[in-house]
Amino acid sequence: MNPFAGATAQLIRTRVSHLVRTATVRDDLVGWVVSGRKRLSKPIGEARFNTGQVFVIPRATQWDMLNEPVPGGHYEARMMAFSPQTVERFHDRFGQFVGTPAVQGCASSAADDAFLTTFGHATAALLDPEASHAVREHRALEVLLLLAERGLVFAPMRELDWTDRVHRLVGQRPHAVWTVEDLARAFHLSVSTLQRRLSEEGTSASRCVREVRLEAAMALLQGSSLHVSEIAARCGYDSHSRFSAAFRQRFGYAPSHLRP
Repeated sequence: MNPFAGATAQLIRTRVSHLVRTATVRDDLVGWVVSGRKRLSKPIGEARFNTGQVFVIPRATQWDMLNEPVPGGHYEARMMAFSPQTVERFHDRFGQFVGTPAVQGCASSAADDAFLTTFGHATAALLDPEASHAVREHRALEVLLLLAERGLVFAPMRELDWTDRVHRLVGQRPHAVWTVEDLARAFHLSVSTLQRRLSEEGTSASRCVREVRLEAAMALLQGSSLHVSEIAARCGYDSHSRFSAAFRQRFGYAPSHLRP
């Protein structure tokens, strides 16, 4: 097995219409609506993506996301997220797109045969534990290249802020016990320095850990058949009731809402 963190593939499939409030897109995201409808909204407007449409959402944007199944059926979307390093690798490799304006807000494309073939090959490679790092990267870059030739390019990597760094670290092991001391030690910082840097960005270590865990729980509820108690444990909660209360406070409904 050759792990590759440059891109990840995810499936969302649910029979329940649900809103994910103030969802922050951590990595540049590409997906297509297989069934149902996806709506992205913010105070300045909204975008809708119907069955058969591709959505392209740049990192570091925040939305209210509504996923709506077809009547009597499912909402299903297949998505791929690209790390900032992979996007930077793309720009290094394909300099001809340096003048193409980066996607702002969100954008759409058609899920035509060319897209489905390229996206399908990349997804298969990312989910194959035997695929090499080189193959996975190559397939991921093919998706970015296809989109770039359609005028859809993600911005080159910027330096990660401290909130991003903490989110990425905790996201590798959301079930672990993360104290501010653990986080500071991982970044070779003093506790006071890390706290100050996060405070300057309007957050805290505990808030970052909680948000990552609940985002991971939402992803598992949307894309797996695991029992709610198992999801709670995988996301660092030793109490089902405490997990349900935290989830309800964050998203406005209990985890069981996605398990009809």
